[in-house]
Amino acid sequence: MRLPQWLSQHLAALRALLVLTLLLGVAYPLAILGVAQLPGLSARAAGSLIRSGDATVGSALIGQSFTDATGDALVQYFQSRPSAAGDGYDPTSTGASNLGPESVVDVLPDPAVAGDEGTPSLLTQVCARSRAVGDREGVDGRRPYCTPAGVGAVLAVFHRDGLTGPVTRAVSLNEACPAPPFVSRYAGVSVECARSGADYSRGVVTPVRGDAPASPAVPPDAVTASGSGLDPHISPAYARIQIARVARERGVDAAAVRALVDKHTTGRALGFLGEPAVNVVELNLDLDRRYPYDK
Repeated sequence: MRLPQWLSQHLAALRALLVLTLLLGVAYPLAILGVAQLPGLSARAAGSLIRSGDATVGSALIGQSFTDATGDALVQYFQSRPSAAGDGYDPTSTGASNLGPESVVDVLPDPAVAGDEGTPSLLTQVCARSRAVGDREGVDGRRPYCTPAGVGAVLAVFHRDGLTGPVTRAVSLNEACPAPPFVSRYAGVSVECARSGADYSRGVVTPVRGDAPASPAVPPDAVTASGSGLDPHISPAYARIQIARVARERGVDAAAVRALVDKHTTGRALGFLGEPAVNVVELNLDLDRRYPYDK
């Protein structure tokens, strides 16, 4: 007896559902689980967890902030790169800041609003971080387009004819009054400090390079976050400028600390992908094991 066409179609769909469920919902996950248990893969499949004694202290895949309760760097540790994931390295808030190269003008704090700190541009964040790293590590923290105070060196330049003609006015956009501008004069006119809420949109946004070296001593990864905000690695260059501080604070020879940095430095993937990197989480854990900090 031939079944009705509609019933045959439903039975065929049911058979396909059962077969695909067994293949993709049972067999495939079990096969992947079995492969994940192979030697060399099982630790990664479990999250690349790092253990210290009986305690799990982190993952080799997720960075950590080595700071105190107020956010200041713990000087006995190598510092990670900045993180835009939540309050820092939060796996539930992974992501970038969404600020790009054109983010150079701050939103100044409103003095009429208590506790308003404004919103720094990406440029000012980079400038402030570079200055802080320079002060902490004893290196030159200057960067192009940054003021000595650590904000973006950006002017609103007003021309007589709009975008052209002689300059009639210049305002340091990221330096709120009464702070003195980072330059006193530009193109023959006095530079003004910026006033919160004032409209400078008719001015031409003009970054000023300044006299910073072309190759800053503070590496880029020390002042910018990774795309995920979770990267546990820093560049060997950033690790190197921290060696002297960490060795001094822990009372050990700098050569010994340098050897640990080399131990935790990985090369390019497959020999040509990416750049060498230092895993800060594993490095700091190794530091605590070998050279405990007792201050």
